[in-house]
Amino acid sequence: MGRATAIFNGTVIAQADSYQFVEGNVYFPPSSITSAVKLTPTFINTTCPWKGMANYYDISVGGQESKDAAWYYPEPKTDRAKPLKDHIAFCEFLFKSGFEWLRKR
Repeated sequence: MGRATAIFNGTVIAQADSYQFVEGNVYFPPSSITSAVKLTPTFINTTCPWKGMANYYDISVGGQESKDAAWYYPEPKTDRAKPLKDHIAFCEFLFKSGFEWLRKR
């Protein structure tokens, strides 16, 4: 699978060799989130028919903030989604997975 890295404002905010890759999104385990990023819960929720309800975070690094830029599933709806529990996905960042650069929006 290769290492996945999330970068925001020129700073690594998450890095993991073990993560979930679902529907074009990298879901990082909570332990892979670096101390360089501040995650602030928001009031935004979305619902996926098979993953369940996602909760969102604003993220902040070095004084730069991005609203509702990360999400996670605290209680996945199906057995298929259970591996995503509490894993965090980011949008609008560059991810590195092995030798492939992926742009997530």
